[in-house]
Amino acid sequence: MSGKLIDVSHIVKQGVVTYKGLPAPIICDFISREASREHYAEGTEFHIGKIEMVANTGTYVDAPFHRYADGKDLSELPLSSLANLDCVVIRVPEGYGRSLHPDLLPGTNLQGKAVLFHTGWSQHWNSEQYFEGHSFLTAETAVTLQKAGVAMVGIDSYNIDDTDDGTRPVHSTLLHHDIPIAEHLTNLYALPDDNFRFFAVPVKVKAFGTFPVRAFGLV
Repeated sequence: MSGKLIDVSHIVKQGVVTYKGLPAPIICDFISREASREHYAEGTEFHIGKIEMVANTGTYVDAPFHRYADGKDLSELPLSSLANLDCVVIRVPEGYGRSLHPDLLPGTNLQGKAVLFHTGWSQHWNSEQYFEGHSFLTAETAVTLQKAGVAMVGIDSYNIDDTDDGTRPVHSTLLHHDIPIAEHLTNLYALPDDNFRFFAVPVKVKAFGTFPVRAFGLV
């Protein structure tokens, strides 16, 4: 592969909260460089870090297991749903409103593609404003995407669902049909509208439904 790589994921940092009510990650040494020196030859040292975090930290992907006990977990997601995906970016016009309806979707074929919603909300990352008033997909939009046969759906917002709706219809529809969800994307303005490849691959963890990713576009 050749081309430009564009990072669209947030940095995971000590103390930065991704989702209100969930703890920030704790990042520290398990074995410091200084402590490691006693195990190696003079002048040789290593660092082994330790991180304590909830799965919903930074930019992450949801697998069906996140919503459904019998759904595919992270270890069961095929790479074909996470990597080297033909991608389309949906630009939400300024003043459109919080609810993202099917009229935003292009008339082109979305079969097998990643569809990313660029709302601009990521500009509020690591602030109190990020947690309130974000854009989200409607239930109808989720159904339209599912029927179109998309491979993945992502958004640069706090949640792909309206957090005031406890039924979480977008998660429910997409994950029920084995369509992974990428949330808390950023830098989507740097991607073209289409004709590029998208990657958002989490660690292959058994009995886990969500994990951070290094998401990027290959342009």
